[in-house]
Amino acid sequence: MAEPEPEQAAVVPLYLKVAAALRSDLADRRISPGSRLPSERSLAHRYHVNRQTVRNALHLLREERLVVTDRRGTFAASGEHGSAAPGLTAGRQLFPGGTETVAALVRASLAWEAPPAASAGRLGLVPGEPTLVHRHAVLSPGSAPLQRSVSWFSRPALAEIPQLARYRRARGIVLQPDLRLLYHWMHQAGLHLTRRESIGVPPMPPARTTGVGGGAARLLVHRVVSDQHGHALEITDIDFAAHGAAWTYEFSG
Repeated sequence: MAEPEPEQAAVVPLYLKVAAALRSDLADRRISPGSRLPSERSLAHRYHVNRQTVRNALHLLREERLVVTDRRGTFAASGEHGSAAPGLTAGRQLFPGGTETVAALVRASLAWEAPPAASAGRLGLVPGEPTLVHRHAVLSPGSAPLQRSVSWFSRPALAEIPQLARYRRARGIVLQPDLRLLYHWMHQAGLHLTRRESIGVPPMPPARTTGVGGGAARLLVHRVVSDQHGHALEITDIDFAAHGAAWTYEFSG
């Protein structure tokens, strides 16, 4: 299995920082379920950003089903305002894998590249044809890599999932994309998912070796997620330090 490539240096967009702050307030009940959030103007003043940044953050929280907006304003999700779809919680499967990514330091990027020749056919591509690739790293407090992953998306995935299709015209590298709700987006698109995973333990490297986990034990996971027609939607390789990052993966189609 090919090693995931190093991530580009990432700068977290302001709207993700605002969304993270509001998500924390919602999770800790500093904003009570069903209560109205401050106005866009108030939030822009609080976080020292413009109102468009606040709108982008609120849009993300609406996609996560953490808030809802009606003619009266934006409210924290509750039995009255919320929906059956859960938001970002520790018990929910998040892309690319592992609940530790909810609060961990993460670097991520999206680019448009040709996948390895061995994966092209499975993704519905001809050799050399580019597609969307997602690179993701979970870092320790000291910025050491605990987990790296690289995901390639197929032609059917880009055709069926609107949240991915919007990146078709992307040029260059998109830093810090938020794809944690990918599996929810797949369900929204009417896709019924199956997965196949191969888990391997590579030989223990010398202690001086650098990279994911240094000389510690590692696990390698190769995942293929397919739709109800057997078309591959995503191929992901994950490499992580077994002692430093618990990896949980569970969802049904």
